[in-house]
Amino acid sequence: MSTRSVSAWRWVGWACALWAAFGLASAQPQPGSQAPKSAAAAGAVAVVLNSGEGTVSLIDKVTRKETARVPIGKEPHHLMTTPDGRELIVANAVSNDLVFLDPVTGKVLRRLDRISNPYHIGFSPDRRWFVTASLRLSQTDIYDANTFKLVKRFRNPKAPSHMAFSADSSLVFITLQDSNEVVAIDLNKQEIAWKLRVGPTPAGIWMTADDRHLLVGIMGSDGADVIDWRKRAVVGRIKTGEGAHAFLGMGDGQRVLITNRVANTISVIDQTSLKVLETFPVPGGPDCMELTSDGRELWVTTRWNRTVTVVDMQTKKILSTIPVGRSPHGLFFANHAPRR
Repeated sequence: MSTRSVSAWRWVGWACALWAAFGLASAQPQPGSQAPKSAAAAGAVAVVLNSGEGTVSLIDKVTRKETARVPIGKEPHHLMTTPDGRELIVANAVSNDLVFLDPVTGKVLRRLDRISNPYHIGFSPDRRWFVTASLRLSQTDIYDANTFKLVKRFRNPKAPSHMAFSADSSLVFITLQDSNEVVAIDLNKQEIAWKLRVGPTPAGIWMTADDRHLLVGIMGSDGADVIDWRKRAVVGRIKTGEGAHAFLGMGDGQRVLITNRVANTISVIDQTSLKVLETFPVPGGPDCMELTSDGRELWVTTRWNRTVTVVDMQTKKILSTIPVGRSPHGLFFANHAPRR
């Protein structure tokens, strides 16, 4: 997340360049570590967005090596699959478009133009709405999820950053990074429901598995604010580490991970007790995460080091650091653990 500046990188012609691989790099396993001996064919490729150079790195998860780096657009920050899982959407914030990839191979399938500054993206649980948060333009756009036709635009000063939805799809919650607020948008009425003041520079936002609380990563402080969204009140703070940023569920409906980018750590939070269970080091500015389906490996983009870091979740030791492009951000592979 973080940067709001517009990259000066030139756009490269799609027809001739999308699959011209360049800058291949080898994984750098730590002493004594070994790459996995085998992996399922589905999801053996990890997709990494290099937001600082407008490329996508494709990594072989078996060898832990970057096999290709291809132009994708200007400032790709976040990505997610379509609700049916058939396509992986890359949001290019400055190119003002969405690129659809094969989620298993990373191959480019199609591109959708005229999506205004899509920094963060999300589908409502009922699959009715597609929402984009525009960090640079301070707006939130609501699209029809089936046609990608713009339905409503909200001016949300300042700097809409990340989003989460209520389980019934009635509300989408957006962090406003520069005004230190969370805004709730009523998707049924297509209007702003409320705003709430939180800690400095809110970033990632997470709905707990029981739909009771929102957790907000407070980048300008040392943890996550806890919101009782029905009462519209901040009811606590979970201290995790400086630069608390992004969330990822561990698949058991109980634990959620949060990256602490300044502290260079990741914390595990119990979603029921709202307490930190453990914290472990991940140097280099940990940002977005992906957990293997067996829960054994956590893959993390480390923004400042231009790497993806692979962590053994049993020992919390670093297995590999894989060089990628500048300012790696979003990360995905198909055989990931459940999101909750």
